[in-house]
Amino acid sequence: MSPATPASARTATTYDELLTLARAGGLGPDPAGLRISVAFTTRQAVRHEGRGTGYRNEVLSLRLAEAVGSCAVEPGALPDGAVEDCAGADAARLLEHPTAPVRVAALDAYLMHVTPHTPENGARPVTLPSGTSLEKSRARAEAVAGLLVLPPGATVLVVGVVNSLLEALRSRGLGYVPCDLKGGVTEWGEPVVTDALGAAGRCDALLVSGMTLGNGTFEPLRELALRQGKQLVMFAQTGSAVLPRLLGHGVSAVCAEPYPFFWLDGGPGTLHRYRVDRPGGTR
Repeated sequence: MSPATPASARTATTYDELLTLARAGGLGPDPAGLRISVAFTTRQAVRHEGRGTGYRNEVLSLRLAEAVGSCAVEPGALPDGAVEDCAGADAARLLEHPTAPVRVAALDAYLMHVTPHTPENGARPVTLPSGTSLEKSRARAEAVAGLLVLPPGATVLVVGVVNSLLEALRSRGLGYVPCDLKGGVTEWGEPVVTDALGAAGRCDALLVSGMTLGNGTFEPLRELALRQGKQLVMFAQTGSAVLPRLLGHGVSAVCAEPYPFFWLDGGPGTLHRYRVDRPGGTR
């Protein structure tokens, strides 16, 4: 009889498979025996000095032992009572929750607990220096954009518009197509498309926010990248411990940023970068 595969070695090729494995205890301890001690939301409104436009964020976060898992949502989209419903609940119940962002945050907390961001798990730390909100945003953007391997003149589909990321791409001689479900225009008046899949065909690589996990748009993008052989780089405050599990299955690199996020504090911070071509980077 062949030996059983250790839970830590089991893999999934899609987000849904990963969720199913976690529910069944196939990635670590039984989630029914783990409880969420703290549930909270973080809301922010941002207008960096020198920038003409701003934005708002809302993030659901769940504390499981030493780990915090998070999922960004559109401001006001989280159902009333969701935070209270999560506090004290076992992880298994929240992995089955009817609200998708709760499931994402619960899976992120569970995987952060089971597979933290360490070199043994494929992570490579990048220190963010202290500074203003704009300085830290630009430093984060440099760390994210540095994961793309493209020649000057290539075009990147950016899903989840972050102006500092667009600046970082331009500084590398890269073109981009900004995309966001809200539409609108960038800081520089460029139109923001809303159909990511429709725009992907004219782009050489995809740079995608982890927020796509919570709104259900991640899997079609992962499948497209896998099918067309395009780089898919994720910048992840949402699902920072989830997305590295999908390296090599459409995801080529991840810049993971667990809570607390760069915009919460002026001091130094740490990002964790993953690539499929690093030891420990694939599972």
